[in-house]
Amino acid sequence: MLTDLKNEKKQSKIWHPFAQPGLDHKPIHIVRGEGAYLYTQSGTAYLDAISSWWCNLHGHAHPYIAQKISEQAYQLEHVIFSNITHTPAEELSQRLTELLPEGLERCFFSDNGACSIEIALKITLQYLYNQGRPKTRFVSFKHGYHGDTFGAMSIAGPTDINQPFQSLLFSADTIDPPYYGKEDISLQQAKALFSTGEIAGFIYEPILQGTGGMRVYNPEGLDAILALAKHYDVLCIADEILTGFGRTGPLFASEYMKTHPDILCLSKGLTGGFLPLAVTVVREEIYQAFVAKDRRLAFLHGHTYTGNPLGCAAALASLDLTLSPQCKQQREMIETCHKQFQSQYGSLWQRCDVLGTVLAVDYPTKSLGYFSNLRDTLYNFFIENHLILRPLGHTIYVLPPYCIHEEDLHRIYHYLQEILCLQIQ
Repeated sequence: MLTDLKNEKKQSKIWHPFAQPGLDHKPIHIVRGEGAYLYTQSGTAYLDAISSWWCNLHGHAHPYIAQKISEQAYQLEHVIFSNITHTPAEELSQRLTELLPEGLERCFFSDNGACSIEIALKITLQYLYNQGRPKTRFVSFKHGYHGDTFGAMSIAGPTDINQPFQSLLFSADTIDPPYYGKEDISLQQAKALFSTGEIAGFIYEPILQGTGGMRVYNPEGLDAILALAKHYDVLCIADEILTGFGRTGPLFASEYMKTHPDILCLSKGLTGGFLPLAVTVVREEIYQAFVAKDRRLAFLHGHTYTGNPLGCAAALASLDLTLSPQCKQQREMIETCHKQFQSQYGSLWQRCDVLGTVLAVDYPTKSLGYFSNLRDTLYNFFIENHLILRPLGHTIYVLPPYCIHEEDLHRIYHYLQEILCLQIQ
């Protein structure tokens, strides 16, 4: 009896995200990280090939970011952000607006990517409401993903993972992404919706859809849709939660297009993977629509930890590293290696895409979809070989920290090729 009680006390009380305890193996207990590697208590090293859900830019426990967080913690750990400001947030907002596409001037801070999306949706709706021309419909791309809160789920349209909540989600319109060779179809669908005059905003993941399968589409096709949206007075919302800070090549994926967004959302890599922080950046004219002598026109939204000084300090440090010549060289090395893999082995996969530091392959199979058992088989194979890769159905993607060594990339490629030999169905 006493032994059972002791075992019960040791049992984990954690409910893990995107996990099925009835099927999955016991969680791996990580005690420390260094560079691209994570370590267990026994010293087993796992290569973090997906940057811990795409947020770790410069490697685990990076000393420079850790130092800046520590210094800030001894000065100011947190303060209410309504009508109070502080230096880290002021500096971060200044630096971001200098780097982002022209016209994005005002930063609204929050805690995570989904929150930044919700804020973008609410700002869009209230911006139009404050001007006396309310519109409530949104358009997004099919296969898009913008988070797991209700607004973010709604704009993605019906999906398998959101099925339990479908009755509570608001209706949104979806169009096909402008995949190469199918740009005209997407543009025609967009025009049919935008021309109704009922669309408030168009939200998109610029040229790379993340959870939808790491699928790359034509930036020129997106540019045409953005120009059309501007023509019909539809606000353009860029979800750069994944693509920001050099993931796709340039600092922001929006740089691929001539037409700039009205609102842009950032999170994930914002703090280099250290702390939760997000920001929704808007054009000056949008911000000015909320400035009045009437408090009811204010944007009455906020979170307890909005603009947290520790998160802002981490983000400033991560920006220092991201903008360094060494980081640029590392990103170029990763892209070069990915393209070499694509050239040598791409034809063996159903699909093999490379965009900046992102490599995505589709395993040749008829077992498709998020809930395919193939995903578990692939994941377990990689874990057994000490690689952290989380396939999206039959899509395997490599999205490493920028500090990864070339030999570690080739180790990943080796196991990608090895799993092809297993001929899993």
